[in-house]
Amino acid sequence: MDQARTTISKIFNGEPRSYTRFNLTQNMEGDNSHVEMKLSSDMDDEVEANGVGESINQHNRPYYPSKLNQRSPKTICGFVIAILFLFIIGYLIGYLSNRSTVKNEIKSNCPVFSETTQVRAQPVYSLDWSDLRTLLKKKLSTDNIKSNLKEFSSVSHQAGSSGDEALANKVMAKFRTFGMTPWTDEHYVKVQDRGTSNKVLFRGNAVGTTEGYLAYSAVATVEGAALYAHYGRAEDFRRLRELNVDVNGKVVLIRAGLLSFAEKVANAASLNASAVLIYPDPVNYEISDDTALFGHVHLGTGDPYTPGFPSFNHTQFPPTASSGLPLIPAQTITVKQATEIMSKLGGRSLPDGWSEGMLWDTKLGDENDNITVEVNNVLVQKKIHNVFGVIKGYMDADRYMVIGAQRDAWGPGFARSTVGTSLLVELARTITDMIKNDGFKPKRSLVFGSWSAGEFGSVGATEWLEGYLTSLNLKAFSYISLDEVISGFDSFKASASPLLYDLLESTMKQVSPTVDATKSLHEQFAGSNWEKSVMEPMGLSHSAYPFQSFSGIPSLSFRFTSSSKSYPFGTYEDTELSLDRYTSSSTLKLAKTAGEVAGLMTLRLVHDHLLKLNVAKYTSVIRNYVSQIRAKVESRQMVRRLPSTLTMQWLLSAQGSYDRAASSLVSVIRNSDLDDMEQCRIINNRIMRVEGSLLSPYASPRDSPFRHIVLGSGSHTLAALVDHLEAIRGNLQSADVDQFRNQFAFATWTIQGCANALAGEVWDMDNEI
Repeated sequence: MDQARTTISKIFNGEPRSYTRFNLTQNMEGDNSHVEMKLSSDMDDEVEANGVGESINQHNRPYYPSKLNQRSPKTICGFVIAILFLFIIGYLIGYLSNRSTVKNEIKSNCPVFSETTQVRAQPVYSLDWSDLRTLLKKKLSTDNIKSNLKEFSSVSHQAGSSGDEALANKVMAKFRTFGMTPWTDEHYVKVQDRGTSNKVLFRGNAVGTTEGYLAYSAVATVEGAALYAHYGRAEDFRRLRELNVDVNGKVVLIRAGLLSFAEKVANAASLNASAVLIYPDPVNYEISDDTALFGHVHLGTGDPYTPGFPSFNHTQFPPTASSGLPLIPAQTITVKQATEIMSKLGGRSLPDGWSEGMLWDTKLGDENDNITVEVNNVLVQKKIHNVFGVIKGYMDADRYMVIGAQRDAWGPGFARSTVGTSLLVELARTITDMIKNDGFKPKRSLVFGSWSAGEFGSVGATEWLEGYLTSLNLKAFSYISLDEVISGFDSFKASASPLLYDLLESTMKQVSPTVDATKSLHEQFAGSNWEKSVMEPMGLSHSAYPFQSFSGIPSLSFRFTSSSKSYPFGTYEDTELSLDRYTSSSTLKLAKTAGEVAGLMTLRLVHDHLLKLNVAKYTSVIRNYVSQIRAKVESRQMVRRLPSTLTMQWLLSAQGSYDRAASSLVSVIRNSDLDDMEQCRIINNRIMRVEGSLLSPYASPRDSPFRHIVLGSGSHTLAALVDHLEAIRGNLQSADVDQFRNQFAFATWTIQGCANALAGEVWDMDNEI
C-alpha cells in the first residue's frame, strides 16, 4: 500500500520518465494477487542482486525527487484529461473490435478452431425420421402427378429432336419454380436413324415393310438359311450345339424378352451367325400384328463412337468405336412378318420347352429357308441436353446422391419416360416444399437429373458420367433410377447394389399399400424370402447399370410389372391407354407408391448421420464366388488341367481381409459417438469407398467399361472366372490357362484393394496384405 502511494505521488510530482514493468506475484497467504510496480532502479537492484547486473547498472543515472508545488494545477488537470482521453479511446477500440468479430462469426457461421482446444462439428438439427416419412406421404400428390403426366406427355420426343428439347425446357422451368438454379449439360453424340430401305426377304420375296429398326446395327446386306434360336440366350445356343445344329452363316430368328437385344445379337455373332431378326411373340406381348419394334444393339452404354470419354467434341479425339458394336446386321420384324416366315420353316422339330408361343408347331429351319436381310441405317450426329437441379446439403454439401429419369422415347414412350419424368419433377417439388415450409434440412445434397438419348443405351447419363467421373469420385454415394417404374401391377422387381438391399427392404415395409390395403408393399410382394422374390440381376437393359458398373456408384432400379405379359416398351403402343390396361387402371396409385419408394430411400440417404449402406452385404456375395472358384480350381488341378502351383491362398486371404474390414467398421459404428459429425463423416468416407474399389483397376475403361468385378461384365469379373474354369474343364477353344491366371491375380488384388480402402488409413492396418 505504501509503495502504491509512493508511485502515485511520483506520477503527480512529475518525476523523470523511466521504464516501468509490472510484476504479477501470488500472495501466498491468500487467494488474492497484488500488483507490484517496480521502477528502473528497483529492477536494477534485483538484477544486480542476482549477479547479472553489473554491465546494465553502469548506465543508470541518479534522479532527484521533485516537490509537489513544482507542478501547477493546470498541468495536473492536463495529465488527468489525457489519461481519461486515452482510456475512452481504448474502450471504444476494444468494443468496436469485439463487435466486428461477432458479426463475422454470424456471417460465416463457421466454428473457430483453436490450436489447443479440439472443436467438434455441431449437427444440423432437422425433423426426425417419423416426421419426414409422414410429410413425404402427405405431400406427394396424385393430383400433381396426374398434372405432370399430362404436361410431359408427347407424341414425338426422340433424342435430339425439337420435342425432346421442349420437354427439357419444361423440366428447367419446373426446377426454377421450386427455387432451384437448374443447368444443362450438352453433348454431341452419334446415333443411328432408321434407313429408308431396310428390307427382309424370305425365299426371295419381301415379307412386308420394316418400319422398326435396331440402332447401331452393322450396315450390310446378307443372305443365309433361317434358324430359330428361341430367346437367343447362351443356353439356347448351347442347346442347338448339343443337337449338332450349326449356327455359322445362318440368319437367326429370336424372340424378344428375357435379355437385351444387344446381348441376343452378341450371342449369335459369337457363333458366326450372318444376321439376326428379332420379333415380339404374342405369348409375351399383347400388341397388334403390324406393330413395329425399336431398340439398339450396342453391347454397352453411351455414345459407342467415344468409348470411355465424353462426347463433348468428336473432333478432339481420333476415330474410334466401341468393342460392343456388332459386326453383323440386326433388324426387328413384326408379328405378321414373323408368322409369314416361321409358318413355312422346314427342318427339325423344336427342342423340348421351345414349342410354346406364337407358332408351337414351327420347325428350326433348313438350308432351303433362305432369308435376305438388308440394313441401311444412317449414322447422324445430334446435340442432346441433360437437365439438372440441385438441393444443397446443410452439412456435407460435397456429398450427394442422384435421382434421375430418361426424357426421350421413339414414340409416345408413356411408361418408358413420361411416368419417370413426372415422378422426378414431383419428388423435386415435394422435397423443396418440405425444406421451405416444414424445417427439413438434408445433411447431404440431392441432384435431380433428366437424361436424353436413353433409348440408344443410356447415352445422356453415360456421357455425363464419363465427363465428370473424377468429380463424382467419392462424392456421389447413390443413384436411384425412375425409368420404367410402372409396367404392370401384380409383381414388384428391383435390381440394386447389395449395399442398398437392407434399405430397400426396410422401405418396402414402410410404404403405402397398392392393391391390398391390409398389407405393406413388403408383405404383398416379398414373401418368405424377399431377396429371391424381389431382387433380380442388374444388366444392360437397366438404366442404372452405367452408374453401378461403370462409375462404382451404388444404384437402384425398381418397377411394378406384370408377371404374365411383357409391356410393349420400344413400340408406338407405349401409350397412356396401354399402361392403364396393364395396370388395371391403377396407374396413378402405383405412381404415387413408386414415388414413396424412391422418396423414402432418398430422404433416408440424405437425412441420417450415417449412410444407410450395408457394407457387410458384400461379404456373402464375395464368399460365394470364392467358394465356387476354389472348388473348380481344385477339381481342375486334380485332373491336371491347372498347375498345382496355382494357389488359392491369396484369394482366400483377400476375402478374409474384406470380412475383417466390414466387421471392424460395424464395431467402430457401434462404439462411436454418432452425434460427432466429424466422426460420422470419417465413417461415411470408408463406406463410400467400397463400391468404387470394386472397379477393376486392371481393366481398360475403353475395352471393358463395366469394370465392376461383381456386377460388371467382361473377363475381369468373378463370374467370368467361373465361366473360364468351365471352359478349361471342357477343353474348349476359349480356354487359356495363362490368361486365367492373370484374371485370377487381378481379381484377387481388386478384392484386397477394396478391403484396404474399407479398413481405413494405412497406419491402422497390421500387415493385411
